[in-house]
Amino acid sequence: MLVPIVLVLGLVGTMLAWRLIGRGREVWRTLPPLLALFGTASILLGRTLDAPAPGGADVPGTGGILAVGLASGGLFYLATRGFVAIALHVPAFARQTKKAYAEAATADVRRELVLSLLLAVPGEELLWRGLAYRWGAEQFASLAVAALVVWACYVLANLPSRSLPIIAGAVVGGALWGGLAWWSGGVLAPLASHILWTGSMLALPPRVAGAEGNG
Repeated sequence: MLVPIVLVLGLVGTMLAWRLIGRGREVWRTLPPLLALFGTASILLGRTLDAPAPGGADVPGTGGILAVGLASGGLFYLATRGFVAIALHVPAFARQTKKAYAEAATADVRRELVLSLLLAVPGEELLWRGLAYRWGAEQFASLAVAALVVWACYVLANLPSRSLPIIAGAVVGGALWGGLAWWSGGVLAPLASHILWTGSMLALPPRVAGAEGNG
């Protein structure tokens, strides 16, 4: 009974956090502690790391799973840079992206990296690709259906941001990380992928004209 309660609170809490951020609350004081809280709750519930059977073909050992996760994160980062370069021709996307990177340029990158890589990303993966996927795998006959439902909820959680870059990242990233969880049967691959992608996006963000400090 506790698991669905935590999942609902995680969904609603993330949505409310994005609403607060939209009203001016700093993202780094809002999402990292919240996601870390739900990530910790996921571990305490004891199911996050107890993975369901893999959904796809034979899965390699821990080293192979980690390598696939890191490779997917690197490729996703490169694809994101290419997508941003094209999507900047869309006025609404360009306006929101420039605003986001202009704000990021004034922030402390080291603080952003620490809060993201140590709190936000692990918490998010433990909640969604860990606890939520594990619970969904117990409720649905198909692991693929469980992954799809988790992906839809993850996108829903990010919709209140009203930010096209954030929502696009949730749609594509959620599909990638959910697919990795389905393929590998655990959180290691999506966690490695998410950490590399987020770290790269913060340390070497896409070039956006009008936003100072981009790499």
